[in-house]
Amino acid sequence: MRVTETPNAVMTTYASPTLGSEELSVWRVEMKASAQGPVHVMDSEQVWTGLSGQARISVGTEELELREGEAVVLPAGVERQVKATGDFIAVVSGYGHAKVSVPGEDTDRGTPPWIS
Repeated sequence: MRVTETPNAVMTTYASPTLGSEELSVWRVEMKASAQGPVHVMDSEQVWTGLSGQARISVGTEELELREGEAVVLPAGVERQVKATGDFIAVVSGYGHAKVSVPGEDTDRGTPPWIS
């Protein structure tokens, strides 16, 4: 496994193309209350499963609440943002070669290190 820390969260990668998987990645996200990730777009879908706490997830124009024991599928190509409304832990799965972009920027940001 591999741990990646950002100002918004700690990601623990369990499986990815650099950790033995051919196509898929699985990682854990831990966010403190009030932390939020940036608005971004992924080029492939992801499945987020809440393990503890809760988060508000903006998906396009929709707002979703993700709580312990629930899962949500985030579609490809749609703006998204995750905001922890309390201490929040989730397991996420997706494609290991997924690329992220930020609205308003001309270039993609590549594959995040916790996914690759």
